[in-house]
Amino acid sequence: MQKPIDRRDFLKLSAAAGATLAAASSQAMAAGGKVNQKTIPVCDTHLHLWDLEKFNLPWLSNDGVQSISHSYVMKDYLKATARQNVAKAVYMEVNVAPELQTKEAEYVLALCKRDDNPMVGAVIGGSPQSSEFKAYIENFAGNAHLKGVRTVLHDADRPKGMCLEPQFVENIKMLGKNGLRYDLCMRPDDLLDGAKLAEKCPETKFVLDHCGNLSVQNEDADLRAKWEQGIKELAALPNVMCKISGIIVTVDRENWSASDLAPNMDFCMDTFGEDRVMFAGDWPVCTLTAPFGGWLGALKEVVKGRSKRFQHKLFHDNAVRFYELG
Repeated sequence: MQKPIDRRDFLKLSAAAGATLAAASSQAMAAGGKVNQKTIPVCDTHLHLWDLEKFNLPWLSNDGVQSISHSYVMKDYLKATARQNVAKAVYMEVNVAPELQTKEAEYVLALCKRDDNPMVGAVIGGSPQSSEFKAYIENFAGNAHLKGVRTVLHDADRPKGMCLEPQFVENIKMLGKNGLRYDLCMRPDDLLDGAKLAEKCPETKFVLDHCGNLSVQNEDADLRAKWEQGIKELAALPNVMCKISGIIVTVDRENWSASDLAPNMDFCMDTFGEDRVMFAGDWPVCTLTAPFGGWLGALKEVVKGRSKRFQHKLFHDNAVRFYELG
């Protein structure tokens, strides 16, 4: 006859069994085997809209963007993201002609107030290199939908080092003092400048756009080395995050797979860590190579082996925390 198990032995066995189950569960989660990606809410931190009857976007005359050289308004975004579980979205400025920046900001902040779309915040365009930047920002003081500012730093008329000029640095510090963030959109070999800027402005929160803009087809080893060093320097700063976005437009449109994106994205995700990366759609620019769902699906394929916790943070939680979206 088997000897009865006393309470002390029972508790020991229960604890051991619990630890074994917890370890097994943790391993399964780490392997990503039980992650139902369809149920993960999406916060799209990089939604572009442009109504060409209202705004002039000089860059739409550049080579290679003819297919998106027409208006994109909210109804188009809602159609493009149908069935993609987009719970919240943040507008991203579209590099309008400088004289239209105030009009653009007013337009999108008004859209954020409406309850017929998921857009709950906006990153507006601005020129921190200008002495008039502070007054421009003060026009929107107290607007809870204003989340930050971006300047496209890789334009031809914006030279390397511009973001480190004294006027620029002081204005970025001012953003932080007002609870606003700054999106870094830079050339892949200029990322060290971004790191220097973020270090000079510790009270300002930054996010690096598009994994630092290195093409997935890049074959220049020196350029990749500079990009990797830049990513490491930015990730070493606690006030910088990274958007996993944008690089879908650098694939071979006629012959690509999710695995083409993985090296750059994995490097960024592993370097920044699970608490400092976020998904961004970059629609409609992403449609130069893939629809919104195609890009989102490719990223989900790349991260399917990562934990449920990681994926929830990547696709939703980190963005809500960073942009204070409630």
